[in-house]
Amino acid sequence: MNMLLEEKIYFWLLLALPVVLLVFLAYRIWQQRTRRKFANPSMFSQLSPNRSGFKPWLKMLLILFALGSLVIALVNPKIGSQMETVKREGVDIVFAIDVSKSMEAEDIAPNRLDKSKQLVRQILDNLGSDRVGLIAYAGSAFPQLPITTDYASAKMFLQALNSDMISSQGTAISEAIKLATTFYDEEGQTNRVLFIISDGEDHEGNTDNIAEEAANAGIRVFTIGVGTEKGGPIPIKRNNVIQNYKKDAQGETVITKLNPETLRDIASATNGKYIDGRVTSEVITQVMDALQDIEKTEFEARQFAEYKSQFQWFLGLAVILLLLDIFLLERKTAWLRKLNLFNERKKKEGK
Repeated sequence: MNMLLEEKIYFWLLLALPVVLLVFLAYRIWQQRTRRKFANPSMFSQLSPNRSGFKPWLKMLLILFALGSLVIALVNPKIGSQMETVKREGVDIVFAIDVSKSMEAEDIAPNRLDKSKQLVRQILDNLGSDRVGLIAYAGSAFPQLPITTDYASAKMFLQALNSDMISSQGTAISEAIKLATTFYDEEGQTNRVLFIISDGEDHEGNTDNIAEEAANAGIRVFTIGVGTEKGGPIPIKRNNVIQNYKKDAQGETVITKLNPETLRDIASATNGKYIDGRVTSEVITQVMDALQDIEKTEFEARQFAEYKSQFQWFLGLAVILLLLDIFLLERKTAWLRKLNLFNERKKKEGK
C-alpha cells in the first residue's frame, strides 16, 4: 500500500507547535511567580484544594495534538488502495491544425479555424484508447501537446488555438509534417496516423518530398479540407470585431480558397485519404472508418494506483481533541483523587 502526501508545504506549520509550547511554559512561570506574591505554595493549595496540577499540562497536550492533526489534515495524506495493470491498444494520432490568417475566412461557419477545432473535438469524443498529439502551424510549426492518452488536456490545448499564436504567417504544411514525424515513439511498434486539417493553401511547396519521408517513417496522412472552393475574404479583427478585410498590393480584397488538390496529393503519397470537412457527421464517419481499418497494437502497460484522501480522519481527531480540551476542567477529578495516583494523602499525613 503506497502513501502520497498531496500538500507537503503545510508541514512547515508544525514549527508553530514548539512556539505554542514555549508560550504556555512562559505563561505557567509567570502564573507561579504571580501566585507567590500573594501566598506561599502550601497556603495556596489550602485556598484552592480542588485545583489540579497536571490538568493544565494535559489540556496543553490535547491542544498540541489537535493542532498537529489539523496540519496533517491540510497535508492530505492519500493511500493507494487499489493497484491494477492497464493495457491499452490503439494507434498514435497527431492532429496538425492550420492556424494561419486564411483560416479566419468565414466561407464555412463559423469560420475555418473554429470549424477545424469542432471537427477535432468530435473526433476525440469518438476515440477509444488511442494516443493523441497536437501541432499548430502557419508559416512554421509548433508542438502544442505531445502524445498522450489525456483527452481532456488535448481539448484544453485545442480550445486555446488561435490565428495570433504564430507570428510567422503563411501555410507551411511541410513543416507540420516534418514536426509530426518527431512525435511518435521510435521504440514503439504502434501504427502512426497524422491528420492535417487545413484549407490547403501552401505557400512553401515541397510537400511531395516531405510526404514521402512521412510514408517511409510508417506514417499515414489523412487530410481534411476546411473551406470552400468559392472562397471568402480574410477578415482583420480587433477584439473579435471585423474592422476590415485583407487586401493585396493593388488594394483589392484577397479571396482565399480551399485548395483540395494539395491535400489530396499529400494523402495519396502516404496511402491516406482526403476528407471534405464541410459536413461534420460525414467527417466523423469517414475518420472512424479509416481508423477501424488500421490495426490496433498494444502500446502501454503500466501500474496505476487509485489514491484516496485520508484527511477526514485527522480532521475528525482534531475536533475530538479540541472538544475534550473544552470539557476538561482544571479541577481535580473525584475518582482520580480516590486512586491517589500522586500520593497526595501521604503528603498530607506526613505534614
